[in-house]
Amino acid sequence: MSGAAGGSSQDVSPSRPSVAARENRASGIYRPFSWKIRVYWEDTDAGGVVYHARYAYFLERARSEWLRAMGVEQGVLREREDLVFAVRAMQLDFLRPARLDDLLDCTARVTHVGGASLRFGQTIARGEELLLSADVRIACLTASAFRPRPVPDWLQEASPGTM
Repeated sequence: MSGAAGGSSQDVSPSRPSVAARENRASGIYRPFSWKIRVYWEDTDAGGVVYHARYAYFLERARSEWLRAMGVEQGVLREREDLVFAVRAMQLDFLRPARLDDLLDCTARVTHVGGASLRFGQTIARGEELLLSADVRIACLTASAFRPRPVPDWLQEASPGTM
């Protein structure tokens, strides 16, 4: 969630989340968001196996697309709300290798919302086969000073698939 998307004139602060979004927040667990990613040459080593650092790229894209699925562009957040996200900590559990041309399913699910942070449970799978699981802690920061700031209410109350 640290990349920036192009600017648009959209409203990034949903005024009233859906009933389902409020129910998800009340339960403390959001539904998982899923994003398909194809493995290309640039993602692999000489043996056609995904290079371990590329998994972090895949996880990042899924979190960015999670925001985009809510109609939120990171460039707009930076400009209008002085808000950026930064990975604070990441724990990856590599279970099986992904390979050239695989179509992967990368999920992102908010598991905890703190005062100035989000925690995601993420997975990467090939079909039914789990390849990687991750626990990712995200800091919510001011763009201008890179200092912690509260998670906006609209983000605490919404998740894709429920709006």
